Amino acid sequence: MTIVTTGLVRKLARGVVRRCALCGGKGAFFNGWFKHSDRCKTCGFFWQRNLEGFQLGAAAMNIIMTGGSLLSVMGAGVVLTYPDIPIWPMLIATVGVALLVGIGGYPTSYTVWLAVDLTMNPPDETELADAAAHA
Repeated sequence: MTIVTTGLVRKLARGVVRRCALCGGKGAFFNGWFKHSDRCKTCGFFWQRNLEGFQLGAAAMNIIMTGGSLLSVMGAGVVLTYPDIPIWPMLIATVGVALLVGIGGYPTSYTVWLAVDLTMNPPDETELADAAAHA
């Protein structure tokens, strides 16, 4: 399979829908919501690149996604209910969003982080040859 280099926006779009950021293969790394395989089912790319801090970057991406969702819900709640902001409904909504995005966004955070990582650290020839051997 030929890997075509794509830009950050396309890689991020692939990551958001849980596709391989490198080849765009559907359901690339995840066999279930929390169960993943080591390689992309389409191109054979080893997704945990063994680079320093890859897991930390994926966790940070999950925190960014959860924080952005929380700020959006809180901002919308304040704008829609100002000046009488209901505290308990806002608290319930924000906790619900934090749990939903924090836990439910686990696989998406990994594929989005892979997109960012592939843009910052493009795969070298060794990684591409290894992927081709496992495709």
